[in-house]
Amino acid sequence: MKEQPVLPANLICLSHLRWDFVYQRPQHLLTRFSKQTNVFFYEEPIFDGNEESFLSISKQGENLQVVVPHLQNGLNEKQTVQALTALFDQFIANFDLEQTLFWYYTPMALTYTEKHRPKAIVYDCMDELSGFKFAHSQISVFEQYLLEKADVVFTGGQSLYQAKKQHHDNIHPFPSSIEKEHFGKAKTCEEAIDQLHIQAPKIGFFGVIDERFDIELVRKLATDKPGWNIILIGPVVKIDPATLPQQPNIHYLGQKSYHELPSYLAGWDVAMIPFLLNESTRFISPTKTPEYLAAGIPVVSTPIYDVIHPYGTQNLVHICPDSRTFAIAIEKKLQTQNRSPWEKQVNSFLAEMSWDKTQLEMTSLICDCIAEKEKISLAS
Repeated sequence: MKEQPVLPANLICLSHLRWDFVYQRPQHLLTRFSKQTNVFFYEEPIFDGNEESFLSISKQGENLQVVVPHLQNGLNEKQTVQALTALFDQFIANFDLEQTLFWYYTPMALTYTEKHRPKAIVYDCMDELSGFKFAHSQISVFEQYLLEKADVVFTGGQSLYQAKKQHHDNIHPFPSSIEKEHFGKAKTCEEAIDQLHIQAPKIGFFGVIDERFDIELVRKLATDKPGWNIILIGPVVKIDPATLPQQPNIHYLGQKSYHELPSYLAGWDVAMIPFLLNESTRFISPTKTPEYLAAGIPVVSTPIYDVIHPYGTQNLVHICPDSRTFAIAIEKKLQTQNRSPWEKQVNSFLAEMSWDKTQLEMTSLICDCIAEKEKISLAS
């Protein structure tokens, strides 16, 4: 019987996101990987003014630890890289690199990890980071270097796969997936207390409110439909909160935990994806799309490519190019009495989707590439 390949004993994830930020793709995947290997989620630095640089390490699960570099304020870029290199060298000193996998979310981590030679390198390209506000001017250069070094590349959606596939010969698309049981709780659970006082109809959004968010679309919806209540859940980052619309029927409820989200969805009549069409949204595959659907909430979205394909083309999500058609679509969803045919379609589409399945398929691809590397090494 053929022996099943196993992952290296350690997985070090180099991330531009914070573990305790919005619960999304990295958290879903790495929580599952921690059931097979020791996971170290290594974040970008915090500049908090201490005299000496240091690492803080916190346990998030049985085999999952979050590692945060703390640096002095006022360091220039060169000094920052030097400090990060020293801290990472110190951190990794006792690791057996033959039993260690590097998993990158940010190419900029190469500035302090490049010299190390782990068993394998994975690049999970979940976003086109060069299109984001405040992106490093050299991020595209470092991404090209990472694509050259990586043994296997995953992309966060089909559009990213199409954009990157010519740059690597072992690249695979893994669009956003879903924990169906978690979001399915919205169909039966009690509505969140701080949302109960808001009158229906409730049109909701959860996620990061940043440069991707179509402020003017939301402003116009609230103005044109004063009888609707628009609920916005999530942190405001990289934009001035003062620019957000402040109509009486727009309710900012702040950031909520992943655990709490179904209780908010429980009271919504329609969910929306009000994203701008710009460089920051060109390649995104919003995780919230299948999450809304699993909660049984009708969805209206602007024409984001990875929402159109497959959700729009299969009539699971209504796609609208402007505020007028967006409002018309919401109105239609509010008036629909029988959702059974749509719900049946949604359930059929989501039936084979899960983060468990995604993680298992990724594991297989990683183990295959490690086995291939070992085969080539032995042959040489």
